Amino acid sequence: MSKYVFVTGGVTSSLGKGIIAASLAKLLQSRGLTVTIQKFDPYINVDPGTLNPYEHGECFVTEDGAETDLDLGHYERFLNIPTSQANNVTTGRIYQTVINKEREGAYLGKTVQVIPHITDEIKRNVCLLGESGEYDVVITEIGGTVGDIESLPYLEALRQLINELGVNDCVSIHLTLIPYLSAAKELKTKPTQHSVKELLMTGIQPDILVCRTEKPITNEIRDKLARFCNVKKNAVIEARDADSIYDVPLLMVKEKLDQIVISKLKLKGKQKPELEYWKDFLGNLKNPTSSVNIGLVGKYNELQDAYKSILESFVHAASVNECEVNIVSIHSESLEVSNAESKLKNLDGVLIAPGFGERGIEGKIHAIKYIRENHIPFFGICLGLQMAVVEYARNVLGIKKAVSEEMSPKAKEKVIHLMPSQVKVKKKGGTMRLGAYDCKIEKGTLAHKIYKSTLISERHRHRYEINNIYLTDLEKAGLIASGKNPESNLVEIMEIPEHPFFIGVQYHPELKSTVENPHPLFTNFVKAAKAYKSKNKEA
Repeated sequence: MSKYVFVTGGVTSSLGKGIIAASLAKLLQSRGLTVTIQKFDPYINVDPGTLNPYEHGECFVTEDGAETDLDLGHYERFLNIPTSQANNVTTGRIYQTVINKEREGAYLGKTVQVIPHITDEIKRNVCLLGESGEYDVVITEIGGTVGDIESLPYLEALRQLINELGVNDCVSIHLTLIPYLSAAKELKTKPTQHSVKELLMTGIQPDILVCRTEKPITNEIRDKLARFCNVKKNAVIEARDADSIYDVPLLMVKEKLDQIVISKLKLKGKQKPELEYWKDFLGNLKNPTSSVNIGLVGKYNELQDAYKSILESFVHAASVNECEVNIVSIHSESLEVSNAESKLKNLDGVLIAPGFGERGIEGKIHAIKYIRENHIPFFGICLGLQMAVVEYARNVLGIKKAVSEEMSPKAKEKVIHLMPSQVKVKKKGGTMRLGAYDCKIEKGTLAHKIYKSTLISERHRHRYEINNIYLTDLEKAGLIASGKNPESNLVEIMEIPEHPFFIGVQYHPELKSTVENPHPLFTNFVKAAKAYKSKNKEA
């Protein structure tokens, strides 16, 4: 049977429960154990698919087409294994399932209540991955913080599970904050004590305390926390602020987090975690031999989490290329014909980011025109590809009113249109073209050179697609479709062979980039940016 690790948080949100969970999972995996992680989100939305990126950060899409929390991206990047619908559960999904069962008469006329019906459904979902028999350890992260009203059913479900599973079958980890008061010049443990007290009121005794802190935790503080929070001293784990999230597994090794968990769960694994590749990755990342400036033209630049997977993919590509990648955020609403040159001329490459809606669209088009005409390496993702097609149609084909149907539904020259399969779709949640689809790549193209394959699979999240009516004219003018879906003939990749590096993709390659398998599109884009910078220096 699987063993279970439960990760809760207190004091404040955004402490990094997902990174701690992913780091522990990586350490256990590197000791030869099979591990998976799941995230339980207390919000009532069924999934984050309809949430504005400003509200919740990016929406991470799994292979099976689930729109999930961005923490699942961390899980995949650390573990190098795909997640699925089962790895992310929301209160919305829990209640939806229970209500549907009630309508079907599954409860035999009983009054449906939070306890036991909601908590039973939560427990069923917690144990679902463990019951598959695939994993030695299932790590469950509970979103939000202890004390939140919406988290109470999850904590009650965990309390019941801990009692049902047995002392050696589960571990409770509580992540808290040890704030440093600069005026007093000392770390304060009281917020953590109150957080643990709040957790104890739900009936859960933490086995391990992971303490986020700016400064080192002294022995005196460890003694104090162990005494007042009823944990062993060696189970008080220091989680110092790190330069990179990829440092955290190595920091947790020093704190022996994996050893404590293995001992508590009586697991058998390798004596030490095998992290040679991880250390090499960090070594390349921290000791670059060159640098490039990459422009990220987007609509949600104020919130870095909106482009989390893209930013992390650049980190992976930076390590492969032993190159420091400096991301220059450019808000597409700020771009005009008059200022495109001043904002873009000093960049070594530009990525046009995905997004929805008409805000900032013309800025992206101005940027693409300047990039294309000045032979700057270009990479477009989803909306980035679509705007590249609009720009090319306007400025090369001469279709001055070329648009996307998303922005101008009644326009005549819709070079980007709503996919036929989406025409009758009225509901917004979970109805886009989602998840993994195949793409057949033409030999001799830039895409083929990058992927070194004629058939690939990538993850999608879109409703609009290139209008094939215009494809022949676009290709005659020099913008070719180098990749298509073999079943639907939908265009997946477009490129300009005459350009040093100009490629746009309809899918989201950033969702598949991991530490152990950096995505080839990102690694080759950074490589092209290095070559462009080197050529400019010589000139």
